[in-house]
Amino acid sequence: MMNNRRNNNVVQIKHCLFCLERERNVDYKDPQTLRRFINQRAKIMQPKRTGICTKHQRKLATAIKRARFMALLPYTSK
Repeated sequence: MMNNRRNNNVVQIKHCLFCLERERNVDYKDPQTLRRFINQRAKIMQPKRTGICTKHQRKLATAIKRARFMALLPYTSK
């Protein structure tokens, strides 16, 4: 845990899901995993919010775009 100097709140450090679980890969054919990284309006969430590292964020964005093209994920919310 780390202290935030602005307002003295305790901030929990997030770790990359894909780095922690080496067996899990970023795959466009797995919509359940990809849904964790898009918000209610079907936008890709920022890595600061999800805790994903830069390397996996790039792969994740590509996988989400492929899943949208294959109609596994929506482009927009209903």
